[in-house]
Amino acid sequence: KLKGVTAAGSMLVVAEGGTTTTNLQQGLAKAWNHYDQKGDSGSTQILDSFNISSVSDDQTGVSTHLFANDMNNNFSSTTALSIDRDTRNLFTSGPETTLHSDKVQISCLNTGNSLVDPDSVSIITCGDLA
Repeated sequence: KLKGVTAAGSMLVVAEGGTTTTNLQQGLAKAWNHYDQKGDSGSTQILDSFNISSVSDDQTGVSTHLFANDMNNNFSSTTALSIDRDTRNLFTSGPETTLHSDKVQISCLNTGNSLVDPDSVSIITCGDLA
């Protein structure tokens, strides 16, 4: 059973201990994407996603994910995970170090710190939608 208080379209949910609340909207992922940067056709392929309109293959190991609905500001938080054994580091700012409200750029490096196109990468973005 969901317990909480609604106010101005926001839902506060009673936490596990019953003494505090958490804002439901703030606790939800606002975008996610599971993609194959190599792709069967040789190009980046979205396998499944939410609030991602497209992915571009910018260069080896670098991709840009456009949000279908933008974030409210440039300070959303994105994390990335690759299941490719040779992928060691994933960075969410890529070569372009400027943060954006309409997209996120991911860079993937292998164990030798070279950019590489992994088979499978998942990203999750949390923040406020515009």
